[in-house]
Amino acid sequence: MKYEWLESYCLAKKGSVMDYKEEWRATRFMIRGKMFLMLGGDKQGTPIATLKLEPTYGDFVRQEYKDVIPGYYMNKLHWNSVYLDGEVPDDVFKDMIDRSYDLIFQSLPLKHRREIDSETTDSFA
Repeated sequence: MKYEWLESYCLAKKGSVMDYKEEWRATRFMIRGKMFLMLGGDKQGTPIATLKLEPTYGDFVRQEYKDVIPGYYMNKLHWNSVYLDGEVPDDVFKDMIDRSYDLIFQSLPLKHRREIDSETTDSFA
Protein backbone atom coordinates (compact mmCIF):
# COMPACT_ATOMS: atom_id res chain seq x y z
CA MET A 1 0.00 0.00 0.00
CA LYS A 2 1.28 3.41 -1.00
CA TYR A 3 -0.17 5.34 1.96
CA GLU A 4 1.76 3.74 4.84
CA TRP A 5 0.65 6.53 7.17
CA LEU A 6 -3.08 5.86 6.66
CA GLU A 7 -3.85 3.73 9.72
CA SER A 8 -1.92 5.88 12.19
CA TYR A 9 -3.35 9.07 10.67
CA CYS A 10 -6.92 7.84 11.15
CA LEU A 11 -6.30 6.54 14.66
CA ALA A 12 -4.72 9.84 15.72
CA LYS A 13 -8.08 11.55 15.28
CA LYS A 14 -9.86 12.16 18.58
CA GLY A 15 -12.31 9.40 19.49
CA SER A 16 -11.28 7.25 16.52
CA VAL A 17 -11.34 3.46 16.82
CA MET A 18 -10.56 0.74 14.32
CA ASP A 19 -12.32 -2.59 13.84
CA TYR A 20 -12.56 -5.33 11.26
CA LYS A 21 -15.92 -6.27 9.75
CA GLU A 22 -15.47 -9.91 8.72
CA GLU A 23 -18.49 -10.16 6.40
CA TRP A 24 -17.30 -7.10 4.46
CA ARG A 25 -13.61 -8.11 4.67
CA ALA A 26 -12.97 -4.49 5.57
CA THR A 27 -11.22 -2.46 8.24
CA ARG A 28 -13.29 0.45 9.50
CA PHE A 29 -12.31 3.64 11.28
CA MET A 30 -15.16 4.98 13.37
CA ILE A 31 -16.22 7.54 15.94
CA ARG A 32 -18.88 6.33 18.36
CA GLY A 33 -19.98 3.62 15.93
CA LYS A 34 -20.16 5.88 12.86
CA MET A 35 -17.70 5.09 10.09
CA PHE A 36 -15.58 7.81 8.53
CA LEU A 37 -13.25 5.58 6.49
CA MET A 38 -13.26 1.96 5.36
CA LEU A 39 -10.38 -0.03 3.89
CA GLY A 40 -11.33 -2.89 1.63
CA GLY A 41 -11.16 -3.93 -1.98
CA ASP A 42 -13.18 -3.76 -5.15
CA LYS A 43 -14.50 -6.91 -6.88
CA GLN A 44 -11.05 -7.54 -8.39
CA GLY A 45 -9.49 -7.23 -4.93
CA THR A 46 -7.77 -3.92 -5.71
CA PRO A 47 -7.29 -2.07 -2.37
CA ILE A 48 -9.53 0.95 -1.85
CA ALA A 49 -10.38 3.39 0.92
CA THR A 50 -13.96 4.63 1.07
CA LEU A 51 -14.85 7.85 2.87
CA LYS A 52 -17.68 10.32 3.18
CA LEU A 53 -17.45 13.76 1.57
CA GLU A 54 -19.74 16.69 1.01
CA PRO A 55 -21.22 16.00 -2.47
CA THR A 56 -19.74 19.00 -4.32
CA TYR A 57 -16.25 18.33 -2.96
CA GLY A 58 -16.59 14.61 -3.74
CA ASP A 59 -17.54 15.47 -7.32
CA PHE A 60 -14.57 17.85 -7.55
CA VAL A 61 -11.97 15.26 -6.46
CA ARG A 62 -13.50 12.61 -8.74
CA GLN A 63 -13.04 14.99 -11.66
CA GLU A 64 -9.49 15.91 -10.63
CA TYR A 65 -8.15 12.39 -9.94
CA LYS A 66 -8.89 9.25 -11.94
CA ASP A 67 -8.16 7.18 -8.81
CA VAL A 68 -11.15 8.66 -6.94
CA ILE A 69 -14.45 7.05 -7.88
CA PRO A 70 -18.00 7.10 -6.50
CA GLY A 71 -18.17 5.07 -3.29
CA TYR A 72 -17.79 1.37 -3.95
CA TYR A 73 -20.91 -0.39 -2.62
CA MET A 74 -21.96 2.85 -0.91
CA ASN A 75 -24.22 5.82 -1.60
CA LYS A 76 -22.60 7.37 -4.68
CA LEU A 77 -23.57 10.91 -3.75
CA HIS A 78 -21.97 11.02 -0.30
CA TRP A 79 -19.26 8.35 -0.40
CA ASN A 80 -16.10 8.18 -2.50
CA SER A 81 -13.46 5.50 -2.94
CA VAL A 82 -9.74 6.08 -3.47
CA TYR A 83 -7.58 3.42 -5.12
CA LEU A 84 -4.71 2.90 -2.69
CA ASP A 85 -2.22 2.15 -5.45
CA GLY A 86 -3.23 5.30 -7.33
CA GLU A 87 -1.85 8.78 -7.78
CA VAL A 88 -3.83 10.90 -5.32
CA PRO A 89 -1.26 13.10 -3.52
CA ASP A 90 -0.84 12.50 0.21
CA ASP A 91 -1.94 16.02 1.13
CA VAL A 92 -5.15 15.70 -0.92
CA PHE A 93 -5.93 12.28 0.55
CA LYS A 94 -5.31 13.58 4.08
CA ASP A 95 -7.63 16.50 3.37
CA MET A 96 -10.30 14.05 2.21
CA ILE A 97 -9.86 12.03 5.43
CA ASP A 98 -10.06 15.20 7.54
CA ARG A 99 -13.25 16.25 5.79
CA SER A 100 -14.81 12.80 6.22
CA TYR A 101 -13.90 12.73 9.91
CA ASP A 102 -15.32 16.26 10.40
CA LEU A 103 -18.60 15.36 8.68
CA ILE A 104 -19.07 12.34 10.92
CA PHE A 105 -17.90 14.12 14.08
CA GLN A 106 -20.31 17.01 13.46
CA SER A 107 -23.18 14.55 12.92
CA LEU A 108 -22.74 13.16 16.45
CA PRO A 109 -24.99 14.41 19.23
CA LEU A 110 -23.49 17.39 21.05
CA LYS A 111 -23.16 15.29 24.22
CA HIS A 112 -20.91 12.79 22.40
CA ARG A 113 -18.80 15.52 20.79
CA ARG A 114 -18.25 17.10 24.21
CA GLU A 115 -17.32 13.74 25.75
CA ILE A 116 -14.79 13.09 22.99
CA ASP A 117 -13.36 16.58 23.35
CA SER A 118 -13.05 16.19 27.13
CA GLU A 119 -11.43 12.73 26.80
CA THR A 120 -8.84 14.23 24.51
CA THR A 121 -8.26 17.23 26.77
CA ASP A 122 -8.14 15.08 29.96
CA SER A 123 -5.51 12.76 28.49
CA PHE A 124 -3.06 15.68 28.30
CA ALA A 125 -3.69 16.94 31.83
